[in-house]
Amino acid sequence: VQLVESGGGLVQAGEFLKLSCTASGMITSVFNPADWGWYRQAPGQQRELVASIGSRGSTNYADSVKGRFTISRDNRRKRVYLEMTNLKPEDTAVYYCNQVSNILDWGQGTQVTVSS
Repeated sequence: VQLVESGGGLVQAGEFLKLSCTASGMITSVFNPADWGWYRQAPGQQRELVASIGSRGSTNYADSVKGRFTISRDNRRKRVYLEMTNLKPEDTAVYYCNQVSNILDWGQGTQVTVSS
């Protein structure tokens, strides 16, 4: 299984990005029951979970992104998405997706840089 993240970039504060993650090589019977999350790691800081989505679509968000980020999933395509609105410079980080309870090997992540 390989986690492949994409969609990052350099944007200005207040702009929008949508990240995608594909669980390549994972069968749907393994993908579908799992809770998935988006994590981020800023320079010099530990990786943190910013959003998660359960197998039935329930979501949770870190306080720092609540109201601005939306996580979703497409079980048929084995993808997880993160829509990020009103981006702030403090959102600058490498973003990764992974399961919540059974952490898989990390992908390369996708860099999000927000300029002020």
